[in-house]
Amino acid sequence: MRWLWLGLGGLFLALGVIGAVLPVLPTTPFLLVAAGCFAKSSPRLHGWLLTHPLFGPPIRNWEEHGAISVGAKRLAVGSMAAVFALSLVLRLPWQALLGQALLMAVGAGFVLTRPSGPRG
Repeated sequence: MRWLWLGLGGLFLALGVIGAVLPVLPTTPFLLVAAGCFAKSSPRLHGWLLTHPLFGPPIRNWEEHGAISVGAKRLAVGSMAAVFALSLVLRLPWQALLGQALLMAVGAGFVLTRPSGPRG
């Protein structure tokens, strides 16, 4: 089972790294899943991810406080709005727009209701 978690951690880490370069792919959710997988399979890789200068702070913020930074919230909700606007420009069918709007509303609601930092 350890190898399965390790493989999944590697896959999600790769997707997170790709997401850091490609604007259409999110980074943080994949890194959070990778950290969870590594926590179950490799304390060394989990520790490396937590101490990474770029990826570590948002993962630690989530693991320690269940928090998402204000900047990450803005980026997430802004990306959702941009994708929905593009869908409108592309004149997607109303059923697709409705489904997209409902899923994005749930996603945005989740992101916006998380704390922004350590609970004081």
